Amino acid sequence: IGVGLVGFGLFFLLFGILLYFDSVLLAFGNLLFLSGLVFIIGFRRTFTFFFQRPKLKGTSFFFGGLVVVLMRWPILGMLLEVYGFISLFR
Repeated sequence: IGVGLVGFGLFFLLFGILLYFDSVLLAFGNLLFLSGLVFIIGFRRTFTFFFQRPKLKGTSFFFGGLVVVLMRWPILGMLLEVYGFISLFR
């Protein structure tokens, strides 16, 4: 179930970007991706990954970008999410 949710989340993110940053598709893709991640590695491990002290800056930008996309500012939200994603995984 988790791999399917992550796959559909990535598909909707890509499709949302190809359709000139459609905010509904991007928001749906983000939510599917995060829920798939929870199904794959578990709630506790996901929570501990995102909320470690050295990764709080990346986490705040990533979730802040998600909130901005949900408020229908997709380009700014995706930029914030990309910066947060890079900060989380460097």
